[in-house]
Amino acid sequence: MPAPAISPASAGSDVFGLGVDLVENERMRAVLDRWGAQFKGRVFLPAEQRYCEACGRPWQHYAGRFAVKEAVSKALGTGIGRPVGWLDIEVVRGASGAPAVRLRGGARKLARRRGVGRVLVSLAHTRNYAVAQALLISSRKTEKM
Repeated sequence: MPAPAISPASAGSDVFGLGVDLVENERMRAVLDRWGAQFKGRVFLPAEQRYCEACGRPWQHYAGRFAVKEAVSKALGTGIGRPVGWLDIEVVRGASGAPAVRLRGGARKLARRRGVGRVLVSLAHTRNYAVAQALLISSRKTEKM
């Protein structure tokens, strides 16, 4: 007989949330061509913009950062809107060069209120797509099974 499915909440797991997002690079390129600085300023912090603009194909890096922000907001259970805005999630490079996030404003408040201790992200690019996954780890100690 197969083992019953156990959700992270019922298992006392340290996982708080999981989110994923996929962005078409050409769609991001079209948005950037049409809206330019207006779009960038609403969605990306200055350091994120500097990073993307320094890359050979900036639209692919903007697509990746957009996907990370969406994945984190989904893992928080809110999506982008209230209380989590685009500029509340900053995509940075960790010490190893791997992507990481810094939560600000509403995202930071919500994460603290819900007991999120760590946000892990993974980002991958292909010629056509950028995909990101976010895993939120609880800072609260829970009883293990």
